[in-house]
Amino acid sequence: MNNNFVLLITGGTGSFGNAVLKRFLKEEEGIKEIRIFSRDEKKQDDMRKFYNDSRIKFYLGDVRSYDSIERALDGVDYVFHAAALKQVPSCEFFPMEAAFTNVLGTENMLNASIKMGVKKVICLSTDKAVYPINAMGISKALMEKLYVAKSRLTDKTTFIGTRYGNVMASRGSVIPLFIEQMKAGKPLTITNPDMTRFMMSLDNAVELVLYAFENGNSGDLFVQKAPASTIQELAEIMIEIFEADSKIELIGTRHGEKLFESLLTDEECLAAQDMGDYFRIKPDDRDLNYGKYFNEGVIPNNGLKTYNSHNTKRLTKPELKELILSLDYVQNELLSWNNSKLVRDLKK
Repeated sequence: MNNNFVLLITGGTGSFGNAVLKRFLKEEEGIKEIRIFSRDEKKQDDMRKFYNDSRIKFYLGDVRSYDSIERALDGVDYVFHAAALKQVPSCEFFPMEAAFTNVLGTENMLNASIKMGVKKVICLSTDKAVYPINAMGISKALMEKLYVAKSRLTDKTTFIGTRYGNVMASRGSVIPLFIEQMKAGKPLTITNPDMTRFMMSLDNAVELVLYAFENGNSGDLFVQKAPASTIQELAEIMIEIFEADSKIELIGTRHGEKLFESLLTDEECLAAQDMGDYFRIKPDDRDLNYGKYFNEGVIPNNGLKTYNSHNTKRLTKPELKELILSLDYVQNELLSWNNSKLVRDLKK
């Protein structure tokens, strides 16, 4: 990045926004300003007090409002687009809300970025955009098509995408849910014991986005290789770590829930470029000369046929436990749990 740059994080009050903000605040030089753009004034106020850093500026707005995002992008060099509706069940009941934020909101952000002269935009997507079966995934799949389409129309702004699975201990994810259930003395609810999920931390997500920023060309999509675990084993490890008396209860699959996460389609695997810890998928650069679709194709040469949480590296229980214990969130919750347990024991 150039010296004295200005960057903006849409949805900046969320889990990813806080994580990438902390990373950039560690930079001793080069950062002139970091703008947090979101519609949640309470979280913005909390962040303002917590960080107390003059480089952070807060912009209240919504990506659904073109005017608000255009104003916030004035003078911005780089954008990290994390604003989205992410909860699968709520998007199932209100699919147009997902479309308004994830699709039309992204369209607003992309168009405003071009108009305001933004140099580079990193769009955050999800595994649920791969063979989508729910409204959230469908809206994110269309979001990916949007940034790729925009990359064909301009050489002034670079548009790059990243795609990752559920982030461990992020808001609305299963680890905080399991901890809440243990605190309440309730069973840990799982939908299917054989369900697998990629195990990625917020730090992994930040590394993926920064790698894409440094190495991507316009229209590229980046995916980070990650290990996986079954939900059953994750629940068992959480009980073991917290030494809880909770049982595990099977409740059945929820609205729009997948048995496993896919980070690449089988078709993308044909052309995926192995970058070591990452896969890079270049955009289809054929134009509307449809004749090319009949005489130009992709010859597989990487040996990759499919990539999902069922066929990636499966963590052993000791490996999973070590990974879970490496999370600051879990360490803080474990300390609180043990302190509460000590107080309860003293009262006996």
